[in-house]
Amino acid sequence: MTTKELLYIEDALGHAQFFQTKCQETANKIQDQELRACVEQMAQKHQQMFQKFYGLL
Repeated sequence: MTTKELLYIEDALGHAQFFQTKCQETANKIQDQELRACVEQMAQKHQQMFQKFYGLL
């Protein structure tokens, strides 16, 4: 991989991890169960993206 490609993956890892963390933090504050489940699902999707990008390394 080129340096530029590695930097892209590093950025993508950071973004996926940040969004996963923020979604989980937000879900913990939501009282509405349906909305909470939706936000938790978003957190899981970002975790999956992190794992896929990490797998490229």
